[in-house]
Amino acid sequence: MTELTESPTYRTEGDNSIYAGADGTVVPVVTRAGQEDTNTAQSGDCIRVSGVSIQHTPATKIWFGQVSNVPGYRSLPHHHGEAETGGYVLRGHGRIYYGENYSEYKDMEAGDWVFVPPFMPHVEANMSVTEELVWLTARTPENIVVNLADVPDGTLAGYRRA
Repeated sequence: MTELTESPTYRTEGDNSIYAGADGTVVPVVTRAGQEDTNTAQSGDCIRVSGVSIQHTPATKIWFGQVSNVPGYRSLPHHHGEAETGGYVLRGHGRIYYGENYSEYKDMEAGDWVFVPPFMPHVEANMSVTEELVWLTARTPENIVVNLADVPDGTLAGYRRA
């Protein structure tokens, strides 16, 4: 782990005019419940809904949305290209499989945070056969999803479908 030796310096001013509306004013953009973008890249039974993205806000360097898996379902193997991915589990028990033949994994439960490095092949699974898995995900620069060849469920240690 790298240790910071100096405090970072942050800018307090800058040009944010690229976010201006037709009248030239820069304001926050609110995506109302039910108006999220659902035309997002998907990966098998893993459903992504965008709250903040280039598709319906002026955002150009972030994708922020909700990801869910119904009980006992999982994503296809995939990676997110050059995007760094951060997630926060709202409810449920999830598992991320990775490594050779997806033989390694990390479990997550409500309140846990996860970081997935760029270009890392993985499978996101709901480990419950009765409860939905829901998490918030942020990605930079965008919701890149590169689906890979599927693997049999039996390849994934402890996973079972509903």
